[in-house]
Amino acid sequence: MNITSAQFVKSSSSVEECPTDNLPEYAFIGRSNVGKSSLINMLTGKPKLALTGSTPGKTRLINHFLINESWHIVDLPGYGFARRGLKEREAFAKMIDDYVTKRSQLVSLFILIDSRIAPQAIDLKFIRDMGEKGIPFVLIMTKIDKISKGKLQSAIAHYKDVLSEEWEELPPFLVSSAETKQGRDEILHYISQTIHL
Repeated sequence: MNITSAQFVKSSSSVEECPTDNLPEYAFIGRSNVGKSSLINMLTGKPKLALTGSTPGKTRLINHFLINESWHIVDLPGYGFARRGLKEREAFAKMIDDYVTKRSQLVSLFILIDSRIAPQAIDLKFIRDMGEKGIPFVLIMTKIDKISKGKLQSAIAHYKDVLSEEWEELPPFLVSSAETKQGRDEILHYISQTIHL
């Protein structure tokens, strides 16, 4: 798949405010600072399309980007929000839950995991929640340029071992680097194989 056009459509504070055009959607989510916006910019070839920054938690709304005038990339707020108050964390959690459970246009959710960090309880809980809700998802190990190939393979194997304790069938695993563009073709290929236009 080639991305020939990518443009910001709108930011929504609730699923009810999201676009009504019924185009297929691929949503990206992960803990704060996992490299979500950078990955979206790398995939689309537009360095400033999604807001990035050194401060975690830049994404606070559901952001839609129209791709090739035929489908959407959706940038969701990160989960966790350790530095935010309980009410704000609960509001974000509801926004995310409403989106993944009510948005019929959602084809697949990409859950981003920092490849350098061992499985975290918050990631495993989110993955478990998505499985229990029957949400189709893919795991993407990010920032693979920052570790060796051997450590990356060990990290993926460890994740699979941990997930195998609860899952009979493991979700797909992809890898990426926003810096080197590794994984770009594989992610776009996955989208092209699952999208229904």
